[in-house]
Amino acid sequence: MAPVAIVTDSTHYLPPALVEQQGILQVSLYVGWQGESERELDLGGFDSFYTRLREDSDLPTTSQPSIGDFLAVWEPLLADGSDIVSIHLAGGISGTSEAARQAQALLAERGQGERVAVIDSETACGGMGMLVLAAAAAARAGGDRDAVVQRVRDARAALRIWFCLDTLEYLRRGGRIGKAQAWLGGTLRIKPILSLEYEIVPVERVRTAGRAFERMVRYAQELHDAGSDGWVVQHIQATEQAQRLTERCREIFDSEPAFVSEVGPVIGTYTGPGLIGVGGVPRALLA
Repeated sequence: MAPVAIVTDSTHYLPPALVEQQGILQVSLYVGWQGESERELDLGGFDSFYTRLREDSDLPTTSQPSIGDFLAVWEPLLADGSDIVSIHLAGGISGTSEAARQAQALLAERGQGERVAVIDSETACGGMGMLVLAAAAAARAGGDRDAVVQRVRDARAALRIWFCLDTLEYLRRGGRIGKAQAWLGGTLRIKPILSLEYEIVPVERVRTAGRAFERMVRYAQELHDAGSDGWVVQHIQATEQAQRLTERCREIFDSEPAFVSEVGPVIGTYTGPGLIGVGGVPRALLA
């Protein structure tokens, strides 16, 4: 049985040490201002990016990986005898998954396409991170490509994740607002709670940051009660809130998170600073 390599793109925002430990390979998206574009994976820390995002009247631009970017990661794995499961950002907000499928089609012309399974995660950030960890667990247990794909699909079916924004303004400016468009108008001062099901989906509106935080805590309790006990917390430039949410979640789940991390520039361009998010899947899918 061929070993299965797990590939994803840079928008999972798993902690780098965890990515290395799990042997996960990455293809980077790009972000930059005024025609200058950098690989997201090369940026290192995010503080300077978010400082400029707050201050600059222009939004940065983001772009998907090229077909060549995918092939540069995949081809050495195939040459080493590995099959590949490649898990990517939701097609409703990015062309990344489509670019991966185009790269797979090129490999198919060379007789290797069937060795690569491309999966549109229909999510991003922590949600995609959990799917990637589920895939890595299945591969580590000796599953073949089909078994790994099935584990990812099982995790996606079980995934529940919410995130709260400080404002809808960045989603509006970036054109990624999806079904939350209905909340625009006089409602930019609300604290929107959203989810991602292929595209941005509105969940609830609350009036203050304090109420939004407590709603996220109650959602964590709902995750626990539903059996989604493999949990994560993410944030953007909201370290204190993320720490508080993590502590509350530790009390609810009586366990440690799968990970806690900061969301990076490609997604942060469209959400803005101040995001906090919590989500989960059954922990057994991550083991």
